[in-house]
Amino acid sequence: MTDLDLYPQRKSPRLQGYDYGQAGAYFVTLCCYQRLSFFGNIVDEKMHLNDTGILAEQCWQAIPVHFPNVELDDWMIMPNHMHGILLLTDTVAVSDKPSNSPVCVRLSSIINSYKGAVTRAERQRCSMPELRIWQPRYHDHIIRNERDLNRIREYVQTNPAQWQTDTFYSG
Repeated sequence: MTDLDLYPQRKSPRLQGYDYGQAGAYFVTLCCYQRLSFFGNIVDEKMHLNDTGILAEQCWQAIPVHFPNVELDDWMIMPNHMHGILLLTDTVAVSDKPSNSPVCVRLSSIINSYKGAVTRAERQRCSMPELRIWQPRYHDHIIRNERDLNRIREYVQTNPAQWQTDTFYSG
């Protein structure tokens, strides 16, 4: 028996056998560490971002700068989590690679980069080098058709109005 046998192995939430680097639309939910409200408050069914929330939004908007094959669709930053729809287009040639060859960027790389950027910037802004903002994992959903996309867009945009009944609501 090894040490790994002593602990239950987590089942991956990712769809087995699916290539998360292929072109497509993805809905992601990223939760804050211990569901703490880092990003602001809901007032009159509208999200009001604080400085950390503004930083998180700026980093989200910068994703296509760092990943040219990613387009942003709807997103909503909530007090203790965020929802976003990312559209991955075909692989792109990256000019800083020696061969200028096409690069396939996986959804996990995009999310990890985003979470890291927010965390680094907030740690620097607040001079808190140990600050944890994010839960280690994230939830994703592969958007399969236009109907699914429109349903998710509506959910994202109406999320602040549904805050008190939201599963992430912490009163």
